[in-house]
Amino acid sequence: MIDKIELIGLLAAILTTTAFIPQVFKVMKAESSEGLSLTTYLIFITGVSLWLIYGIFKMSFSMILGNGITVLLASIIIYYILKNKNSN
Repeated sequence: MIDKIELIGLLAAILTTTAFIPQVFKVMKAESSEGLSLTTYLIFITGVSLWLIYGIFKMSFSMILGNGITVLLASIIIYYILKNKNSN
């Protein structure tokens, strides 16, 4: 059974991860990342990756789940940023 503190972490992971979904859909639908900063997303994905590694070492399900999915979503945005830079 998940303890109360891990449950708070799971709720936080769900909220912060789902906050990225509209941005990913918008970028994918428009096939445009205009106005998004590659530097910001590279710094962000580095930080989230480190949180993921930390969560793995702590064996925290909420940190692993939330940060793993966020790395995936941020990677999609970075892909579109790079794709749009290369096409210009």
